Amino acid sequence: MGILLRAYFDGDGTVGNGGEVIATTASEQLSSDLAYAVKRFGIHARLHEVRKRDTNSKHAGGTYFNVTISGQRDLRRYAESVGFNHPEKHLKLRRLLQRGSDTNVDVVPIAPDILRALRRSSGLSITKLAALSRCSRPMLSYLESGRRRPSRELLLRVLDALADQCRSSALPDFSWWRQWGSLRALCGVRWTPVKHVRRIEYSHPYVYDLSVPGPETFLAGRGGAFVHNTYTIANVIAQVQRPTLVLAHNKTLAAQLYGEFREFFPNNAVEYFVSYYDYYQPEAYVPSSDTYIEKDASINVHIEQMRLSATKALLERRDAIIVATVSAIYGLGDPEAYHKMVLHFVRGDRMDQRRILRRLAEMQYTRNEMDLRPGTYRVRGEVIDVFPAESEREAIRIELFDDEIESLTSFDPLTGEILRPMPRFTVYPKSHYVTPREVLLAALDQIKDELKIRLEHLRHANQLVEAQRLEQRTLFDLEMINELGYCSGIENYSRFLSGREPGEPPPCLFDYLPPDALLVVDESHATIPQLGGMYRGDRSRKETLVEYGFRLPSALDNRPLRFDEFEQLAPQTIYVSATPRQYEYEHSAQVVEQVVRPTGLVDPQVEVRPVATQVDDVLSEIALCAERNERVLITTLTKRMAEDLTEYLHEHGVRVRYLHSDIETVERTEIIRDLRLGEFDVLVGINLLREGLDMPEVALVAILDADKEGFLRSEGSLIQTIGRAARNLNGRAIMYADNMTGSMQRAIDETERRRNKQIAFNAAHGISPQTIIKAVTDIMEGAHARGRSRGRRIDRAAEQPSIYAAMTPEQVMKKIRQLEQRMLKSARDLEFEEAARLRDEIADIRRAGLGLPDTLAG
Repeated sequence: MGILLRAYFDGDGTVGNGGEVIATTASEQLSSDLAYAVKRFGIHARLHEVRKRDTNSKHAGGTYFNVTISGQRDLRRYAESVGFNHPEKHLKLRRLLQRGSDTNVDVVPIAPDILRALRRSSGLSITKLAALSRCSRPMLSYLESGRRRPSRELLLRVLDALADQCRSSALPDFSWWRQWGSLRALCGVRWTPVKHVRRIEYSHPYVYDLSVPGPETFLAGRGGAFVHNTYTIANVIAQVQRPTLVLAHNKTLAAQLYGEFREFFPNNAVEYFVSYYDYYQPEAYVPSSDTYIEKDASINVHIEQMRLSATKALLERRDAIIVATVSAIYGLGDPEAYHKMVLHFVRGDRMDQRRILRRLAEMQYTRNEMDLRPGTYRVRGEVIDVFPAESEREAIRIELFDDEIESLTSFDPLTGEILRPMPRFTVYPKSHYVTPREVLLAALDQIKDELKIRLEHLRHANQLVEAQRLEQRTLFDLEMINELGYCSGIENYSRFLSGREPGEPPPCLFDYLPPDALLVVDESHATIPQLGGMYRGDRSRKETLVEYGFRLPSALDNRPLRFDEFEQLAPQTIYVSATPRQYEYEHSAQVVEQVVRPTGLVDPQVEVRPVATQVDDVLSEIALCAERNERVLITTLTKRMAEDLTEYLHEHGVRVRYLHSDIETVERTEIIRDLRLGEFDVLVGINLLREGLDMPEVALVAILDADKEGFLRSEGSLIQTIGRAARNLNGRAIMYADNMTGSMQRAIDETERRRNKQIAFNAAHGISPQTIIKAVTDIMEGAHARGRSRGRRIDRAAEQPSIYAAMTPEQVMKKIRQLEQRMLKSARDLEFEEAARLRDEIADIRRAGLGLPDTLAG
């Protein structure tokens, strides 16, 4: 990785005059990838968006992204792990490292009064504290007065000096330690200054959100009420009183649902179960280049705690609500073995201390006398402190007397404050992949038997290298499992550890659900296809590993569920979608519609106009909408048509952009944000049906060539596209077609049916429809909000996958192989942006629903 980064920075990097290393790229995704890549070496980089003009051509310039590394610590790590081969850049970096450290780098925002109060409560003078923390007295005075912000390193030294003083004097109380802990926690996060804060004026009445108790208000609409679909499901859960699993198709939606359900059910066990990898490179082998890629991953400890908490809630409580992604169908530890490993403590029970410590070790807890963290324990005489792996703020103290549990108490591991006594407590294993010792020993024998059979097969086929490789790797794993109870990649032996037969589905989150659980599949039109596609891609990669001696054949059973297995394991299910597919209709006993909007808005009117004059007609409609400060969406069938239409509209003075297949979700939301802000009036694309396109300013949707039957002109796609104009009082949809297709007729009939029902409801209740006036914010929760627009960039490519819809599967696969070859060549030539673009193009083709495998062969 260091060599690859060095090659990139040699080409596009520079050493700035301000004392930093800078790399500039036109790709926001690449800049983000570079920042993540250097983070693996402990180097922190900042990302900045800049506007540049070309000096060596007539190009007007554009938006670029700077990856900046500054500060002596990060620069030294960069020099050690990456560096430059370019002589001039190498020399500049060496000169830069000879400068002194800057104390105004990596600062931490603190309230100065707190630091002064902590010092005075500890009994230290400012001179004494400055000496203990190895900083000057004036600097400490500046920090306490708020004239300077401390660097992370300096603040840690000051806090450590205060803590040492207080431990020796034992003067401060728990409130002092709590304040100290809050400052210490600030050091665990990297901070960046707020650029500016602006007050916004809002002149409309508030809308009351009935989906949360209160009711709470938010800035949307001209007054009235708004009820989430989530609220409907929450009422169902409240009435049936059953453990519930809610499936979403991405982490962003899952996080949003998790937050909403926590508000609906503040006293329930609402848990979050998603993949705990911040970064994940699966184990793989590429035979063509004889390249083995070892599994590499960065685990988010907080999410791992939440996963453990989710399974604990399912085993202990009836009021559990688990919000999960497709991680729910991936292999997890066997629930029976997991449940057998739990350790129960009851006050008054007799239990030998050595037995307790042995059991904790079997549950993969580690002993740590200095730093009590989740998944660790410490022993002081006959007192054992255990920090449960699924807990974040509470640890358990077990006090023994003559091998009897005399006391069980919950305490704060940071301050030591006793929270409450407990009559009993259950400690759950540190990992889902724990196994009783007797099962582990039996599994070792089974693994050895399979290894023997597989080695005979490989040697008989004259695959001696593969046989030697498999034997060496497997014996090493067996030794680790025997000595420690686990090994790297132990999930590949899960078939033996869970006692399952070859081909049986692996244990997963569904095995932890009780028989009467309820399953809710949110955005089912997107989630169901995703559930069906996970198995094939995983299978292709593992078959290669098995064939070339990296894994035993039993590793194939460490996999996500097949779709038929998911259907067998799924409990009673509710599918939630605005545009359900045929699958949902076929598998639902009844369909419940939510057609009426509390804001009174009705579905848009739909017109059909001839194709011959569609472009000129659209141009005239755009002019009318622009006069009323309204926005327009236009959908075409091909990339070429989108490009030509955009160019034509631009030549006629229309402010227009069109979407590119390479655009990631975050950047897509920024384009939509610019459309809503009025940076441009018209957005052209092929597939504008993505979740989150919530644009009240859009008053017209134009569907060109609507009579061309296919994926983009199916009934569901047309209904979804028409619905983009349903947030505006003047919303209209125009279909340009010479023939009325079945999909068009059904979409028009369905829209008209909904519209008539909505109009009748409004008339009966005296509701006057009003356009929603909604604050312009990022659509994606947690997306990086930008203070200014990205400028007018017109040359957007349209979405490509639709052009493959007319090809046969064989033609599409041939095209994909060509793109793969170009992608690999670009990667070898260090053309990372082109390689990433080709990778995303291949992924988009596969996601287009053409029935193809989900990963590259090999």
